[in-house]
Amino acid sequence: MNYELFQRIHGLSGHNRILDDVMIFFTNDALFVYAIALLAIWMIGNTTYKKSVLYAGGTGILALLGNYLITLVYYEPRPFVTHHVHLLVPHAADASFPSDHATGAFAISIAMWIRHRRLGAPMIIFAFLTGLSRVWVGHHYPFDVVGSMIVSVIVAAVVSKCSGFFEPIVNRVISVYQFILEKVKKRLSGHTLHS
Repeated sequence: MNYELFQRIHGLSGHNRILDDVMIFFTNDALFVYAIALLAIWMIGNTTYKKSVLYAGGTGILALLGNYLITLVYYEPRPFVTHHVHLLVPHAADASFPSDHATGAFAISIAMWIRHRRLGAPMIIFAFLTGLSRVWVGHHYPFDVVGSMIVSVIVAAVVSKCSGFFEPIVNRVISVYQFILEKVKKRLSGHTLHS
């Protein structure tokens, strides 16, 4: 069933250059887009939003660690290793389950959704497209993406439940950032006055 679903989705690739390019973009650049989005939210947002960025980023890292632990006990070869697959993007023949790209995208999105629905909802849609792209280009089976979603939901729920434990760390990071920022502002204003 997993391979049949893979064939149906991946079979759509190679027929429309625009769709292929869109899926290649999601596969190659989705996590970069997430990084830029989190950076923008951090720079523009208030302390509440900065906390959300740290929780989202931390959730993504913990979810990827979860993926790594899964690969230590369960190894599934990539579709292009087991079957004849026309890859749109070359990839190393490492573990297929779960998808790191999809896990990172879903974990960040779900963590943001828990704290800010308006920001999290479009991020979750972006995560679904990222997961779809991984199958489209031939890198993963659909169940690899489903596995990523499950890992992301579990890790995001645990981080949310344990926010009391993480809160002092998050507050400390923000206070250090604000302290450094104030120092930089003072130094820059001092240079401006002297010049």
